[in-house]
Amino acid sequence: MPMDWTPPPKGTGSEPDFNKVVEDLKNRFGGKKPKGLWIILVLIIVVVLGTTSVYKVDTEETGVVQRFGKFSRLADPGLNFKLPLGIEQVTKVKTKFIYKMEFGQRTIKAGVRTRYAEQDFSDVSLMLSGDLNVINVSWIVQYRIKDPKKYLFAIRDPEKAIWDLSQSVMRDIVGDRYADDVLTGGRTEIGNQMQVELQTLLDQYDTGIGIHTVQMKDINPPDPVRPAFNEVNEARQQKERMINEAQEAYNREIPKAKGDAKRIVSEAEGYATEIVNRADGEAKRFISVLTSYRQAQEVTKRRMYLDALRDLVAKAAKVYVVDDKVKGILPHLSLDQGNGKGAVK
Repeated sequence: MPMDWTPPPKGTGSEPDFNKVVEDLKNRFGGKKPKGLWIILVLIIVVVLGTTSVYKVDTEETGVVQRFGKFSRLADPGLNFKLPLGIEQVTKVKTKFIYKMEFGQRTIKAGVRTRYAEQDFSDVSLMLSGDLNVINVSWIVQYRIKDPKKYLFAIRDPEKAIWDLSQSVMRDIVGDRYADDVLTGGRTEIGNQMQVELQTLLDQYDTGIGIHTVQMKDINPPDPVRPAFNEVNEARQQKERMINEAQEAYNREIPKAKGDAKRIVSEAEGYATEIVNRADGEAKRFISVLTSYRQAQEVTKRRMYLDALRDLVAKAAKVYVVDDKVKGILPHLSLDQGNGKGAVK
Protein backbone atom coordinates (compact mmCIF):
# COMPACT_ATOMS: atom_id res chain seq x y z
CA MET A 1 0.00 0.00 0.00
CA PRO A 2 1.55 3.39 -0.94
CA MET A 3 2.67 5.46 1.98
CA ASP A 4 2.14 9.22 2.26
CA TRP A 5 5.74 10.32 2.71
CA THR A 6 7.37 13.52 1.53
CA PRO A 7 11.19 13.50 1.34
CA PRO A 8 13.11 16.49 2.65
CA PRO A 9 13.84 19.12 -0.02
CA LYS A 10 17.24 19.45 -1.61
CA GLY A 11 19.55 22.25 -0.42
CA THR A 12 19.21 24.37 2.75
CA GLY A 13 15.48 24.98 2.29
CA SER A 14 15.73 28.46 3.97
CA GLU A 15 14.44 31.67 2.37
CA PRO A 16 15.61 35.28 3.22
CA ASP A 17 13.71 37.17 5.95
CA PHE A 18 12.54 40.43 4.29
CA ASN A 19 11.58 42.09 7.59
CA LYS A 20 15.08 41.61 8.90
CA VAL A 21 16.58 43.01 5.69
CA VAL A 22 14.36 46.09 5.92
CA GLU A 23 15.27 46.66 9.58
CA ASP A 24 18.98 46.41 8.77
CA LEU A 25 18.58 48.98 6.00
CA LYS A 26 16.60 51.34 8.30
CA ASN A 27 19.25 51.10 10.98
CA ARG A 28 21.97 51.75 8.42
CA PHE A 29 20.26 54.95 7.23
CA GLY A 30 19.35 56.15 10.75
CA GLY A 31 15.65 55.42 10.55
CA LYS A 32 15.19 57.54 7.42
CA LYS A 33 13.56 56.35 4.22
CA PRO A 34 15.42 57.86 1.29
CA LYS A 35 14.36 57.21 -2.30
CA GLY A 36 17.32 54.88 -2.85
CA LEU A 37 16.00 52.54 -0.17
CA TRP A 38 13.03 51.53 -2.29
CA ILE A 39 15.25 50.92 -5.29
CA ILE A 40 17.48 48.67 -3.21
CA LEU A 41 14.47 46.82 -1.84
CA VAL A 42 13.11 46.27 -5.35
CA LEU A 43 16.50 44.97 -6.54
CA ILE A 44 16.73 42.61 -3.60
CA ILE A 45 13.24 41.31 -4.25
CA VAL A 46 14.04 40.78 -7.95
CA VAL A 47 17.26 38.91 -7.12
CA VAL A 48 15.57 36.74 -4.52
CA LEU A 49 12.68 35.92 -6.82
CA GLY A 50 15.05 35.15 -9.68
CA THR A 51 17.34 32.86 -7.67
CA THR A 52 14.46 30.98 -6.07
CA SER A 53 12.36 30.51 -9.23
CA VAL A 54 14.96 29.26 -11.73
CA TYR A 55 16.67 25.87 -11.44
CA LYS A 56 18.56 23.48 -13.71
CA VAL A 57 17.97 19.77 -14.23
CA ASP A 58 20.87 17.70 -15.62
CA THR A 59 20.50 15.38 -18.61
CA GLU A 60 20.41 12.19 -16.54
CA GLU A 61 17.94 13.62 -14.02
CA THR A 62 14.22 14.34 -13.75
CA GLY A 63 12.90 17.07 -11.49
CA VAL A 64 9.98 16.34 -9.17
CA VAL A 65 8.17 19.61 -8.29
CA GLN A 66 6.14 19.83 -5.06
CA ARG A 67 3.80 22.71 -4.25
CA PHE A 68 3.34 23.13 -0.52
CA GLY A 69 4.66 19.58 -0.12
CA LYS A 70 2.21 18.01 -2.58
CA PHE A 71 3.30 16.59 -5.92
CA SER A 72 2.73 19.06 -8.75
CA ARG A 73 4.59 17.98 -11.90
CA LEU A 74 7.76 16.53 -13.43
CA ALA A 75 10.49 18.73 -14.90
CA ASP A 76 12.55 17.73 -17.93
CA PRO A 77 16.33 18.30 -18.21
CA GLY A 78 17.40 21.91 -18.81
CA LEU A 79 16.41 25.27 -17.29
CA ASN A 80 13.04 25.27 -15.57
CA PHE A 81 10.94 27.69 -13.51
CA LYS A 82 9.02 27.25 -10.29
CA LEU A 83 7.12 29.43 -7.87
CA PRO A 84 9.61 31.24 -5.61
CA LEU A 85 9.89 31.75 -1.87
CA GLY A 86 9.53 28.07 -1.05
CA ILE A 87 6.07 27.74 -2.52
CA GLU A 88 7.39 25.05 -4.88
CA GLN A 89 10.30 22.78 -4.10
CA VAL A 90 12.27 20.56 -6.52
CA THR A 91 13.77 17.14 -5.85
CA LYS A 92 16.12 15.89 -8.57
CA VAL A 93 16.06 12.16 -9.25
CA LYS A 94 18.61 10.36 -11.48
CA THR A 95 16.31 8.50 -13.84
CA LYS A 96 18.95 7.73 -16.49
CA PHE A 97 21.52 6.35 -14.07
CA ILE A 98 21.98 2.58 -13.58
CA TYR A 99 22.31 1.70 -9.89
CA LYS A 100 23.94 -1.48 -8.62
CA MET A 101 23.23 -3.53 -5.51
CA GLU A 102 25.49 -6.46 -4.56
CA PHE A 103 24.45 -9.54 -2.59
CA GLY A 104 26.95 -11.90 -0.98
CA GLN A 105 29.98 -9.73 -1.80
CA ARG A 106 31.22 -6.14 -1.84
CA THR A 107 33.36 -4.58 -4.56
CA ILE A 108 36.17 -2.43 -3.17
CA LYS A 109 37.84 -1.54 -6.45
CA ALA A 110 36.58 -2.39 -9.94
CA GLY A 111 38.93 -2.89 -12.86
CA VAL A 112 41.02 -5.54 -14.56
CA ARG A 113 41.72 -7.05 -11.14
CA THR A 114 38.57 -6.40 -9.18
CA ARG A 115 39.03 -6.34 -5.43
CA TYR A 116 36.30 -7.55 -3.11
CA ALA A 117 35.82 -7.06 0.60
CA GLU A 118 37.06 -9.98 2.72
CA GLN A 119 34.28 -9.80 5.28
CA ASP A 120 31.75 -12.56 5.72
CA PHE A 121 28.41 -12.19 3.92
CA SER A 122 27.12 -15.68 4.69
CA ASP A 123 23.95 -14.27 6.25
CA VAL A 124 22.93 -13.19 2.74
CA SER A 125 24.62 -15.74 0.46
CA LEU A 126 23.96 -19.04 2.25
CA MET A 127 20.67 -20.69 1.27
CA LEU A 128 19.07 -24.12 0.99
CA SER A 129 18.44 -25.88 -2.31
CA GLY A 130 15.45 -28.07 -3.07
CA ASP A 131 17.34 -31.23 -2.04
CA LEU A 132 18.35 -29.62 1.31
CA ASN A 133 21.95 -28.80 0.36
CA VAL A 134 23.56 -25.58 1.50
CA ILE A 135 24.81 -23.34 -1.35
CA ASN A 136 26.75 -20.08 -1.26
CA VAL A 137 25.18 -17.74 -3.88
CA SER A 138 26.22 -14.19 -4.74
CA TRP A 139 24.60 -11.96 -7.36
CA ILE A 140 24.23 -8.38 -8.54
CA VAL A 141 21.01 -6.48 -9.27
CA GLN A 142 21.22 -3.47 -11.59
CA TYR A 143 18.23 -1.16 -11.64
CA ARG A 144 17.12 2.33 -12.58
CA ILE A 145 14.34 4.70 -11.51
CA LYS A 146 11.67 4.62 -14.21
CA ASP A 147 8.94 6.55 -12.33
CA PRO A 148 10.36 9.24 -10.00
CA LYS A 149 6.94 10.09 -8.55
CA LYS A 150 6.35 6.54 -7.32
CA TYR A 151 9.97 6.24 -6.26
CA LEU A 152 9.67 9.26 -3.92
CA PHE A 153 6.13 8.96 -2.60
CA ALA A 154 4.78 5.41 -3.00
CA ILE A 155 7.18 3.65 -0.64
CA ARG A 156 9.29 4.89 2.25
CA ASP A 157 12.61 3.13 1.50
CA PRO A 158 12.89 1.81 -2.09
CA GLU A 159 16.49 0.59 -1.66
CA LYS A 160 15.56 -1.54 1.34
CA ALA A 161 12.61 -2.91 -0.62
CA ILE A 162 14.96 -4.03 -3.40
CA TRP A 163 17.32 -5.53 -0.82
CA ASP A 164 14.64 -7.54 0.96
CA LEU A 165 12.71 -8.62 -2.13
CA SER A 166 15.87 -9.72 -3.97
CA GLN A 167 16.88 -12.03 -1.14
CA SER A 168 13.36 -13.42 -0.85
CA VAL A 169 13.04 -14.14 -4.58
CA MET A 170 16.53 -15.70 -4.84
CA ARG A 171 15.93 -18.00 -1.88
CA ASP A 172 12.60 -19.04 -3.35
CA ILE A 173 14.17 -19.85 -6.75
CA VAL A 174 17.11 -21.78 -5.31
CA GLY A 175 14.79 -23.62 -2.93
CA ASP A 176 12.85 -25.00 -5.91
CA ARG A 177 15.94 -26.47 -7.62
CA TYR A 178 18.42 -29.25 -7.02
CA ALA A 179 21.90 -28.26 -5.88
CA ASP A 180 23.52 -29.78 -8.99
CA ASP A 181 21.31 -27.66 -11.23
CA VAL A 182 22.18 -24.48 -9.34
CA LEU A 183 25.91 -25.23 -9.28
CA THR A 184 26.25 -26.25 -12.93
CA GLY A 185 24.00 -25.22 -15.79
CA GLY A 186 21.23 -23.21 -14.16
CA ARG A 187 22.97 -19.83 -13.84
CA THR A 188 21.43 -18.12 -16.86
CA GLU A 189 17.97 -19.52 -16.23
CA ILE A 190 18.09 -18.50 -12.56
CA GLY A 191 19.17 -14.96 -13.47
CA ASN A 192 16.37 -14.57 -16.01
CA GLN A 193 13.74 -15.96 -13.64
CA MET A 194 15.04 -13.73 -10.85
CA GLN A 195 14.73 -10.61 -13.03
CA VAL A 196 11.13 -11.39 -14.06
CA GLU A 197 9.86 -12.24 -10.57
CA LEU A 198 11.64 -9.34 -8.87
CA GLN A 199 10.25 -6.87 -11.40
CA THR A 200 6.75 -8.27 -10.85
CA LEU A 201 6.97 -7.70 -7.09
CA LEU A 202 8.39 -4.19 -7.46
CA ASP A 203 5.53 -3.29 -9.80
CA GLN A 204 3.00 -4.64 -7.32
CA TYR A 205 4.42 -2.36 -4.64
CA ASP A 206 4.46 0.68 -7.02
CA THR A 207 8.13 1.38 -6.34
CA GLY A 208 8.75 3.03 -9.73
CA ILE A 209 11.92 0.93 -10.11
CA GLY A 210 12.85 -1.02 -13.25
CA ILE A 211 15.25 -3.96 -13.06
CA HIS A 212 17.89 -3.58 -15.74
CA THR A 213 19.61 -6.95 -15.28
CA VAL A 214 20.44 -9.63 -12.73
CA GLN A 215 23.97 -11.06 -12.91
CA MET A 216 24.79 -14.31 -11.15
CA LYS A 217 28.30 -14.19 -9.70
CA ASP A 218 29.90 -16.95 -7.61
CA ILE A 219 27.82 -20.05 -6.87
CA ASN A 220 29.79 -22.45 -4.70
CA PRO A 221 29.19 -24.99 -1.98
CA PRO A 222 30.27 -24.02 1.56
CA ASP A 223 33.99 -24.31 2.33
CA PRO A 224 33.76 -27.48 4.49
CA VAL A 225 32.16 -29.53 1.70
CA ARG A 226 33.74 -27.83 -1.31
CA PRO A 227 36.33 -30.62 -1.99
CA ALA A 228 33.58 -33.23 -2.17
CA PHE A 229 31.56 -31.06 -4.57
CA ASN A 230 34.65 -30.53 -6.71
CA GLU A 231 35.18 -34.28 -6.98
CA VAL A 232 31.57 -34.73 -8.03
CA ASN A 233 31.98 -32.01 -10.66
CA GLU A 234 35.16 -33.62 -11.99
CA ALA A 235 33.40 -36.99 -12.25
CA ARG A 236 30.51 -35.35 -14.05
CA GLN A 237 32.88 -33.63 -16.47
CA GLN A 238 34.65 -36.92 -17.14
CA LYS A 239 31.29 -38.56 -17.79
CA GLU A 240 30.37 -35.83 -20.25
CA ARG A 241 33.76 -36.19 -21.96
CA MET A 242 33.32 -39.95 -22.38
CA ILE A 243 29.81 -39.47 -23.71
CA ASN A 244 31.09 -36.92 -26.23
CA GLU A 245 33.90 -39.25 -27.34
CA ALA A 246 31.42 -42.12 -27.77
CA GLN A 247 29.11 -39.87 -29.73
CA GLU A 248 32.02 -38.79 -31.91
CA ALA A 249 32.94 -42.44 -32.64
CA TYR A 250 29.29 -43.20 -33.37
CA ASN A 251 29.06 -40.29 -35.80
CA ARG A 252 32.22 -41.49 -37.52
CA GLU A 253 31.56 -45.25 -37.78
CA ILE A 254 27.82 -45.42 -38.40
CA PRO A 255 27.86 -43.29 -41.59
CA LYS A 256 30.83 -45.33 -42.84
CA ALA A 257 28.99 -48.61 -42.22
CA LYS A 258 25.87 -47.27 -43.90
CA GLY A 259 27.94 -46.22 -46.91
CA ASP A 260 29.56 -49.68 -47.17
CA ALA A 261 26.14 -51.31 -46.90
CA LYS A 262 24.76 -49.16 -49.70
CA ARG A 263 27.80 -49.96 -51.86
CA ILE A 264 27.41 -53.71 -51.32
CA VAL A 265 23.70 -53.54 -52.06
CA SER A 266 24.39 -51.54 -55.24
CA GLU A 267 27.02 -54.05 -56.38
CA ALA A 268 24.63 -56.96 -55.72
CA GLU A 269 21.86 -55.24 -57.61
CA GLY A 270 24.22 -54.61 -60.55
CA TYR A 271 25.41 -58.24 -60.55
CA ALA A 272 21.81 -59.46 -60.44
CA THR A 273 20.92 -57.23 -63.36
CA GLU A 274 23.92 -58.53 -65.32
CA ILE A 275 23.05 -62.18 -64.70
CA VAL A 276 19.41 -61.64 -65.60
CA ASN A 277 20.36 -59.84 -68.82
CA ARG A 278 22.85 -62.56 -69.74
CA ALA A 279 20.34 -65.32 -69.10
CA ASP A 280 17.75 -63.44 -71.11
CA GLY A 281 20.21 -63.12 -74.01
CA GLU A 282 21.11 -66.81 -73.88
CA ALA A 283 17.43 -67.72 -73.88
CA LYS A 284 16.75 -65.48 -76.87
CA ARG A 285 19.74 -66.95 -78.71
CA PHE A 286 18.53 -70.51 -78.00
CA ILE A 287 15.04 -69.63 -79.22
CA SER A 288 16.55 -68.17 -82.40
CA VAL A 289 18.62 -71.32 -83.02
CA LEU A 290 15.61 -73.51 -82.31
CA THR A 291 13.53 -71.56 -84.82
CA SER A 292 16.25 -71.95 -87.48
CA TYR A 293 16.60 -75.65 -86.70
CA ARG A 294 12.93 -76.25 -87.19
CA GLN A 295 13.02 -74.49 -90.54
CA ALA A 296 16.11 -76.32 -91.91
CA GLN A 297 17.26 -79.15 -89.69
CA GLU A 298 20.13 -80.53 -91.82
CA VAL A 299 21.61 -77.14 -92.62
CA THR A 300 21.35 -76.05 -89.03
CA LYS A 301 22.99 -79.27 -87.77
CA ARG A 302 25.90 -78.87 -90.20
CA ARG A 303 26.37 -75.17 -89.31
CA MET A 304 26.36 -75.93 -85.64
CA TYR A 305 28.79 -78.77 -86.13
CA LEU A 306 31.17 -76.61 -88.14
CA ASP A 307 30.97 -73.78 -85.59
CA ALA A 308 31.75 -76.17 -82.76
CA LEU A 309 34.62 -77.73 -84.70
CA ARG A 310 36.05 -74.28 -85.47
CA ASP A 311 36.01 -73.31 -81.83
CA LEU A 312 37.61 -76.61 -80.87
CA VAL A 313 40.39 -76.34 -83.45
CA ALA A 314 41.18 -72.77 -82.37
CA LYS A 315 41.76 -73.96 -78.80
CA ALA A 316 43.79 -77.09 -79.67
CA ALA A 317 47.63 -77.04 -79.54
CA LYS A 318 48.02 -79.79 -82.16
CA VAL A 319 45.58 -81.07 -84.77
CA TYR A 320 45.80 -84.48 -86.44
CA VAL A 321 43.72 -85.29 -89.53
CA VAL A 322 43.52 -89.09 -89.87
CA ASP A 323 41.96 -91.08 -92.63
CA ASP A 324 40.27 -94.20 -91.40
CA LYS A 325 41.88 -96.23 -94.20
CA VAL A 326 45.45 -95.14 -93.39
CA LYS A 327 47.40 -97.38 -91.03
CA GLY A 328 50.25 -94.98 -90.25
CA ILE A 329 50.54 -91.29 -89.54
CA LEU A 330 52.47 -89.17 -91.99
CA PRO A 331 53.82 -85.92 -90.51
CA HIS A 332 53.39 -82.81 -92.61
CA LEU A 333 55.21 -79.55 -92.74
CA SER A 334 54.27 -77.24 -89.88
CA LEU A 335 52.89 -74.18 -91.63
CA ASP A 336 51.89 -72.32 -88.46
CA GLN A 337 55.16 -72.70 -86.55
CA GLY A 338 56.04 -69.06 -86.93
CA ASN A 339 52.90 -67.72 -85.28
CA GLY A 340 53.09 -70.10 -82.29
CA LYS A 341 50.23 -72.39 -83.30
CA GLY A 342 50.51 -76.12 -83.47
CA ALA A 343 51.51 -78.00 -86.61
CA VAL A 344 48.88 -79.61 -88.84
CA LYS A 345 49.57 -83.19 -89.60
